Amino acid sequence: METLRPVQRTLLRDTAYGAIRDAIVRGEIPPGASVRDADLAERLGLSRAPVRDALSRLTGEGLVESKPQSYTRVTQLVPRDVRDAAAVVRAMQELAARTAVPLLTDADITAMRAANGRFRAATRGGDVAGALRADDELHDVLVTACGNRAVAATVERYTPLIRRLEWRQFGTESAAHGSAGLHDRLIEACAARDADAAARITAEIWRVLEELADEPADGEPADETSADAP
Repeated sequence: METLRPVQRTLLRDTAYGAIRDAIVRGEIPPGASVRDADLAERLGLSRAPVRDALSRLTGEGLVESKPQSYTRVTQLVPRDVRDAAAVVRAMQELAARTAVPLLTDADITAMRAANGRFRAATRGGDVAGALRADDELHDVLVTACGNRAVAATVERYTPLIRRLEWRQFGTESAAHGSAGLHDRLIEACAARDADAAARITAEIWRVLEELADEPADGEPADETSADAP
């Protein structure tokens, strides 16, 4: 019996949340689209309860909006909201880098190099999903190592708003955001245990996303607000 260990279980509401969030971020459920818990539950093979919980969480995160007895729908992509989210994530990532660098192990540096290799390969192959996943994995090394749960929660809360714009802007062979070269500089700063340089480069990486919000997609205005009418 001493060899038995607790088995990790994924809550159904977390499964529903991740699936719906990713579909919104990728644009599979487009801005303005109505979402019904019954339809989503059927598509996901779940009951309506975890889907309702997921939609409530997504509403709090700004990806879904709801008016009682009227509608529940995906929010419009508002550049101002992306800028605000990117500024918050930049500050958290900068703090994570500054705090984590003195605590990093050689294994952490190796993991960052491997993630950047995947990032570079994905961007060259036009694999936006793979590039963004690798980018998350690289920065998550620092977020995890810093040990600050508030930082981790804030990054998780606001990053989907940014990724949503990235999918719209980079859903082609031109690849995802950022630069493997900037990642290389960040990794070298981490390997040298230079916390100030790592924080500075991290801020540079995420500041690009704030600027990205000022570059409208083809045929769209530089800024827009969500309509109130259903």
